[in-house]
Amino acid sequence: MRVFALGAVLFLNLAAAADAPPDPQIFAPLDVFKLEWADHPQISPDGKHVVYERVRFDIMKDRKRSNLWLVDAEGRGQRALTSDSADQRGARWSPDGKRVAYVSASEGKAQIHVLWLDSGASSAITHLTEGPGNLSWSPDGRWLAFTQRVPAQDAPLAKLPGAPKGAEWAEPAKLIDRLTYRIDGGGYVDPGYSHVFVVSADGGPARQVTTGKHDFAGPIAWARDGKSVFVSANLNDDWEYQPLESELYRVDVDSGTAAKLTDRRGPDRNPVISPDGRSLAYLGFDDKGHPYQAAHLYVLDLASGKSRALTADTDISVDQPVWDGNGGLYFSYDERGTTKIGYVGAGGGKVETVASDLGGTEIGRPYTSGSMSGAGGRIAYTRDSVTHSADVGIVARGAKPKSLTDLSSNLLDHKTLGQVEEINVKSSADGRSVQAWVVRPPRFDAQKSYPLLLEIHGGPFAAYGPHFAPETQLYAAQGYVVVYANPRGSTSYGTEFANLIENAYPSQDYDDLMSVVDAVIARGSIDTSNLFVTGGSGGGVLTAWIVGHTDRFRAAVVAKPVINWYSFVLTSDFYALFTKYWFPGVPWENAEHYLKRSPIAYVGNVKTPTMLVTGDADHRTPSSEAEQFYQALKLRHVDTAMLRIPGASHEINTRPSNMLDQVLYTIGWFEKHRAGKTDKPAG
Repeated sequence: MRVFALGAVLFLNLAAAADAPPDPQIFAPLDVFKLEWADHPQISPDGKHVVYERVRFDIMKDRKRSNLWLVDAEGRGQRALTSDSADQRGARWSPDGKRVAYVSASEGKAQIHVLWLDSGASSAITHLTEGPGNLSWSPDGRWLAFTQRVPAQDAPLAKLPGAPKGAEWAEPAKLIDRLTYRIDGGGYVDPGYSHVFVVSADGGPARQVTTGKHDFAGPIAWARDGKSVFVSANLNDDWEYQPLESELYRVDVDSGTAAKLTDRRGPDRNPVISPDGRSLAYLGFDDKGHPYQAAHLYVLDLASGKSRALTADTDISVDQPVWDGNGGLYFSYDERGTTKIGYVGAGGGKVETVASDLGGTEIGRPYTSGSMSGAGGRIAYTRDSVTHSADVGIVARGAKPKSLTDLSSNLLDHKTLGQVEEINVKSSADGRSVQAWVVRPPRFDAQKSYPLLLEIHGGPFAAYGPHFAPETQLYAAQGYVVVYANPRGSTSYGTEFANLIENAYPSQDYDDLMSVVDAVIARGSIDTSNLFVTGGSGGGVLTAWIVGHTDRFRAAVVAKPVINWYSFVLTSDFYALFTKYWFPGVPWENAEHYLKRSPIAYVGNVKTPTMLVTGDADHRTPSSEAEQFYQALKLRHVDTAMLRIPGASHEINTRPSNMLDQVLYTIGWFEKHRAGKTDKPAG
């Protein structure tokens, strides 16, 4: 029996009084499997149709599944383009709008497929041994460029004798000598490099264009003459030790010769060619070594080789640039917990907000998210709502956004969800404003008292906002007032606010969170004898820090945390980045600083019953981190438990049953330690 099934039984026991059946109008764990949402909408070259990924959770396979659907720009004629037999992703329109290329693993290994819209026929056009990505059509529609991993051809250090026929020898030893040898969600990786390939759109052999012991990253932009492509890469000898560094290159498709187009300390990435082929938009920043650095929008004049910054005078971080056809550019950016579509003219200057509801694709917790594309003067995007998962939206400058799909209303419109309210609180640390949201239980009664659950986001350079989130709704459905906030260090409030935690994490972000809790209590209807706290990743760090600094919470759940920064930076997959950007130096030269910011240093203060949650295949915050806190608490005779989720990476909710594992065991831990349940009037 799967663990989530046990959790579902727990949920029913908690939700129902005595043997009464659960309320069908309240959002329940198995409703997670009924959700559908849109992702990666791609608008046709004439702006009249949108292909998008329609995503759901497969209850039988316990996996996320997606297939491609088509809808016109008025929201009519919606139809499936691909079957539900395998995941389809990465759709891209041909320049003439008559074909769609995409990636599918319908035959086992992921391959590039092309679908002809006039007939509905589709076919695989590649027979690759490694999965392709970053598809890009040539301007004449004859070719598709893509990136693919190429295994390294290193000479073996040792040559072992072959096993006799029929012998049962152990698996071969794995020699590791690369800086990056494992990646969360991918496990231990064989040495290799990402390179650019091209293949005929009619099928045939794929040809490798770039070579060498370096990675070439997408997205890929074709020059208008079809003779070269633009990509991002770091071709320095010590590229492995420069985790953020990259430049833009023009690569000749025939010869593979790469010409550098940018040259600065910092990343230059995401090239997008202008409609007239004369300019290249891209993202980047001057690397100052701070843990958070906003990406800005630049335009490179290909004739002169000179770049100009369009958003450098703003304090927003830009993503997903799209040309509008008149020299200006659309892009996405986060502001105060929401993701917006912005526009800036060819000369830069003031940013115009085109839409403020991009998002809805982070199914789990209420993170900012979303994807978009543009053509024909329109932007297709994932449209967000606090009560619904993402739909396909469309918008143009000066027009109101509208939805083209309505994927989850037949489920969620018939549920009584927890209502979400924004509050703003002054921090006790320095009076800074901290934005937060309160999710009340369904059918909230202000005359009753409810337990409070503080839920803390990860990152730490990330942001929560007013977005639909199954996890917070499940907590609210259990009768908890859920509060989540964006303390200092969160993104979407500018560079200065994010970098307040530079070499000071955790620190006054703790004060921000406690101020939010105090403010929610002051509003009434909170049972102050039943305060609970949980968080994952960076939120797990802060939860562990909280129980080492206060006893006000009845119980805590620390998910996928960092407990000891010294051990974390030497066991995490991205250790080259963390030691360089998150700390004043390597741990053996700054041991006191690492310890001062580590929750393990304060474990001697902990009295709060604390459960740890970790994925057995987590390479971002390895399970050894959670184990250190668990074992320390056991030695101190503090009530503790550890929930280990088999096969789960750092992204625990990749499999929906694992999401339910975490949520329902969290509820179970809190209920175990909850002071006598009461519905007495508040106050």
